[in-house]
Amino acid sequence: MTHATGQILWRPSPAQVAASQQEAFRLRAQEAAGRALPDHAALHAWSVTQRADFWRLVWDFCQVEGEPGDVVLENPEAMPGARWFPQARLSFAENLLVEADGRPALVAANELGRRRTWTRGELLDIVLRLRGRFRDLGLRPGDRVAAFVPNLPETLALMLAATSLGAVWTSASPDFGAAGVLDRFGQVAPRWLIGADAYPWKGQWLDSLPRLREIRAGLPGVESVLVIPNRALEAGAPLDLAGIDGAIDLRDWLEAPPLIIPFAQFPFDQPLYILYSSGTTGKPKCMVHGAGGTLLQHAKEHRLHTDLRAGDLLMYYTTTGWMMWNWLASGLAARAALLLYDGSPFHPGPAALWDLCDELGVTVLGTSAKHLDACAKAGLRPRVTHRLERLRTVLSTGSPLLPESFDWVYHEVKEDLHLASISGGTDIVSCFALGAPALPVRRGELQAAGLGMDVAVLDPAGDELPPGQPGELVCRRPFPSMPTGFWNDEDGARYRAAYFQRYPGQWHHGDWALRTEGGGFVILGRSDATLNPGGVRIGTAEIYRQVEQAPEVEEAVVVGQELEGDQRVILFVRLRDGLELDEALREALRRRVREGATPRHVPARILQVPDIPRTRSGKISELAVKQAIHGRAVDNAEALANPEALEHFRDRL
Repeated sequence: MTHATGQILWRPSPAQVAASQQEAFRLRAQEAAGRALPDHAALHAWSVTQRADFWRLVWDFCQVEGEPGDVVLENPEAMPGARWFPQARLSFAENLLVEADGRPALVAANELGRRRTWTRGELLDIVLRLRGRFRDLGLRPGDRVAAFVPNLPETLALMLAATSLGAVWTSASPDFGAAGVLDRFGQVAPRWLIGADAYPWKGQWLDSLPRLREIRAGLPGVESVLVIPNRALEAGAPLDLAGIDGAIDLRDWLEAPPLIIPFAQFPFDQPLYILYSSGTTGKPKCMVHGAGGTLLQHAKEHRLHTDLRAGDLLMYYTTTGWMMWNWLASGLAARAALLLYDGSPFHPGPAALWDLCDELGVTVLGTSAKHLDACAKAGLRPRVTHRLERLRTVLSTGSPLLPESFDWVYHEVKEDLHLASISGGTDIVSCFALGAPALPVRRGELQAAGLGMDVAVLDPAGDELPPGQPGELVCRRPFPSMPTGFWNDEDGARYRAAYFQRYPGQWHHGDWALRTEGGGFVILGRSDATLNPGGVRIGTAEIYRQVEQAPEVEEAVVVGQELEGDQRVILFVRLRDGLELDEALREALRRRVREGATPRHVPARILQVPDIPRTRSGKISELAVKQAIHGRAVDNAEALANPEALEHFRDRL
């Protein structure tokens, strides 16, 4: 069964709405506003017009530990230039380590069957031990700690220990090549390097130590290298640290006594994380995110938009090279437990994540649109094969969630489920549009703009477009999780050029989107990847939606080819194993696009490829394909998970 786009697929019951944290917050906001805020739209309008009152209420409601000070917002209309909580003092780590008791904090699972659980008390004890060793060896505020690591509890504990002393954490996942890691870490000159001996992938251990040696050699400023025993821990074996200058087995540090002193308090804008752009069009941008803005924005998104709370088990399938790892980590501040998964989401089979939901009692599952689509294409029916008793929320990001994927979740996973397609970016380490537990879920739509986020869709002249009209996604007013800047961008010129050049005074995010009549959003693709045949802009998601419904198509990438002063649409498809693209299938795909979209969307050419390039976080890289088909060099192919796939696109047209 299929439904019309925009049709309501799920609506929370009155009891669910009444029990949600967003409803409790709405009632508190009414008191603060001194007037009725009867629904989500009224609450959102208040949150963006009375930003100081809203964000101070978020601080109080989410029980942020620290001193907020008397001033919430200085220079409120400057973008960039506004300053949040200029008098505040807080510890990011302390806020994630609250209520250190016997409840689970971290549940670690890998694809080979290893399971471990750390309680909140055990996590605090380990962090204090690591903090003591960092301090003894001279770690100072502002030092960079760079981690080339899997998604392990030790990784998260090291992040908390380092940032508790004011250090800046930056990470990359172990599937990166050494050159890609050095393109990132080499720009920020870390003092400390963290690695692991190996990580599991598709049933086998992959050795990380040769690349760790190469990375260490390329970072002359590194003083010490901490190595997490991942495979060695399972085998009870020593680490082979030969050839890694200054290497230390993490197990030696865990024997140290805990450093039991108060957590140091830092300013709201204290640098916390350095995150990186994908880097497929040049050196990755190094985005610096502050401790207070990250904490406050994540607390809002976890509690008010996801209804995360004590007793929940939150899993987001992510690597340490994707901002969703940072987002996941902050779930500890909501008193929830985190499931950290190390391995492939399809090993030993396509139901791996659904198996974990049953085995470990996941309540909130985060994944990608591509993963959900792959589950549907694999014919999975979790509602038949799994219990999913505790699962109440599924989150999806990474690319637009197709309407047909909404159908699959409600037909084949669970009927009473909050499905939230969310969209934001590494640039803001959070979301512009996401779920709202008190609102219905409409097919193909992101439910609402984030509270406190003045999101709009603009035309080229900067005028707001009415619902249903596609344009550029912007945020018109400052928000706390804007980067504090780019690393090594002293005058802020690169930062301003990245987000504020197109629409001065407004954050231009680079998404092609439209707002719906009900206040939701549809993301149509990246602005720089939109197609422009005959001068009419088309979002790539509109074509993917049609093509990827075809049972023969595993995945696709669509780009525009510049030709004789115009642009023609080129579609590349990866088909199911054993299938060949013939003229009958080409015509069937053209017909799908013509009937499901418009004749203007129909590709001029359709070609088969065995693989499609994607970034390390799993996003298809349309820009890299576009460069390849035009015979241009891809500036930083090392940023791709599978750069060899580019060869399938060269000299094809």
